[in-house]
Amino acid sequence: MTIENLWLYILTLLRDGPKYPYEIPDLIESRFGWKPARVTAYIVMKRLEMDGYIRMVRKKGDTGRVRNYYELTEKGRQALAGAEKFLRELISALFGEGEPD
Repeated sequence: MTIENLWLYILTLLRDGPKYPYEIPDLIESRFGWKPARVTAYIVMKRLEMDGYIRMVRKKGDTGRVRNYYELTEKGRQALAGAEKFLRELISALFGEGEPD
Protein backbone atom coordinates (compact mmCIF):
# COMPACT_ATOMS: atom_id res chain seq x y z
CA MET A 1 0.00 0.00 0.00
CA THR A 2 1.13 3.52 -0.67
CA ILE A 3 0.55 7.05 0.52
CA GLU A 4 -1.69 7.51 -2.52
CA ASN A 5 -4.40 5.23 -1.09
CA LEU A 6 -3.74 5.56 2.65
CA TRP A 7 -6.54 8.12 2.81
CA LEU A 8 -9.06 5.34 2.09
CA TYR A 9 -7.96 3.39 5.13
CA ILE A 10 -8.05 6.45 7.37
CA LEU A 11 -11.52 7.54 6.24
CA THR A 12 -12.80 3.98 6.62
CA LEU A 13 -11.59 3.84 10.22
CA LEU A 14 -13.08 7.25 11.01
CA ARG A 15 -16.44 6.15 9.62
CA ASP A 16 -16.73 4.07 12.82
CA GLY A 17 -16.20 7.15 15.01
CA PRO A 18 -13.51 9.61 16.16
CA LYS A 19 -9.98 8.24 16.58
CA TYR A 20 -6.88 9.45 18.40
CA PRO A 21 -4.25 10.14 15.68
CA TYR A 22 -1.57 8.05 17.38
CA GLU A 23 -3.74 4.91 17.27
CA ILE A 24 -4.64 5.11 13.56
CA PRO A 25 -1.52 3.32 12.16
CA ASP A 26 -2.01 0.51 14.70
CA LEU A 27 -5.70 0.23 13.81
CA ILE A 28 -4.80 0.02 10.12
CA GLU A 29 -2.43 -2.82 10.92
CA SER A 30 -4.93 -4.76 13.03
CA ARG A 31 -7.83 -4.30 10.62
CA PHE A 32 -6.15 -4.35 7.20
CA GLY A 33 -2.91 -6.26 7.79
CA TRP A 34 -0.26 -3.63 7.06
CA LYS A 35 1.13 -0.73 9.07
CA PRO A 36 1.98 2.61 7.52
CA ALA A 37 4.81 4.63 9.00
CA ARG A 38 3.39 6.84 11.73
CA VAL A 39 4.82 10.01 10.17
CA THR A 40 3.30 9.08 6.80
CA ALA A 41 -0.10 8.59 8.41
CA TYR A 42 0.21 11.95 10.18
CA ILE A 43 1.03 13.68 6.89
CA VAL A 44 -2.01 12.14 5.19
CA MET A 45 -4.27 12.98 8.15
CA LYS A 46 -3.11 16.60 8.10
CA ARG A 47 -3.78 16.80 4.36
CA LEU A 48 -7.24 15.28 4.83
CA GLU A 49 -7.93 17.87 7.53
CA MET A 50 -6.70 20.75 5.35
CA ASP A 51 -8.91 19.54 2.50
CA GLY A 52 -11.99 19.29 4.75
CA TYR A 53 -12.45 15.49 4.77
CA ILE A 54 -11.74 15.15 8.49
CA ARG A 55 -11.66 17.57 11.42
CA MET A 56 -9.96 17.72 14.79
CA VAL A 57 -12.22 17.54 17.84
CA ARG A 58 -11.29 17.66 21.51
CA LYS A 59 -12.75 15.05 23.83
CA LYS A 60 -11.88 13.04 26.90
CA GLY A 61 -9.85 9.93 26.27
CA ASP A 62 -9.83 6.67 28.23
CA THR A 63 -7.55 8.23 30.86
CA GLY A 64 -9.90 11.18 31.41
CA ARG A 65 -7.50 13.63 29.78
CA VAL A 66 -8.82 15.88 27.03
CA ARG A 67 -7.15 14.96 23.74
CA ASN A 68 -7.40 15.80 20.08
CA TYR A 69 -9.23 13.26 17.94
CA TYR A 70 -10.03 13.15 14.24
CA GLU A 71 -13.57 12.63 13.00
CA LEU A 72 -15.05 12.29 9.54
CA THR A 73 -16.84 15.30 8.02
CA GLU A 74 -19.78 15.12 5.64
CA LYS A 75 -17.36 15.84 2.79
CA GLY A 76 -15.27 12.89 3.98
CA ARG A 77 -18.34 10.61 4.09
CA GLN A 78 -19.22 11.59 0.54
CA ALA A 79 -15.65 10.99 -0.66
CA LEU A 80 -15.59 7.57 1.00
CA ALA A 81 -18.96 6.64 -0.52
CA GLY A 82 -17.72 7.71 -3.96
CA ALA A 83 -14.52 5.68 -3.55
CA GLU A 84 -16.50 2.63 -2.46
CA LYS A 85 -18.79 2.91 -5.50
CA PHE A 86 -15.80 3.30 -7.82
CA LEU A 87 -13.97 0.31 -6.34
CA ARG A 88 -17.05 -1.93 -6.48
CA GLU A 89 -17.56 -1.02 -10.14
CA LEU A 90 -13.87 -1.60 -10.86
CA ILE A 91 -13.90 -5.04 -9.23
CA SER A 92 -17.07 -5.93 -11.13
CA ALA A 93 -15.52 -4.81 -14.43
CA LEU A 94 -12.28 -6.68 -13.76
CA PHE A 95 -13.67 -9.91 -12.36
CA GLY A 96 -17.33 -9.96 -13.34
CA GLU A 97 -20.29 -10.53 -11.08
CA GLY A 98 -21.67 -13.91 -10.18
CA GLU A 99 -19.19 -15.90 -12.24
CA PRO A 100 -18.01 -19.26 -10.88
CA ASP A 101 -14.53 -19.53 -9.32
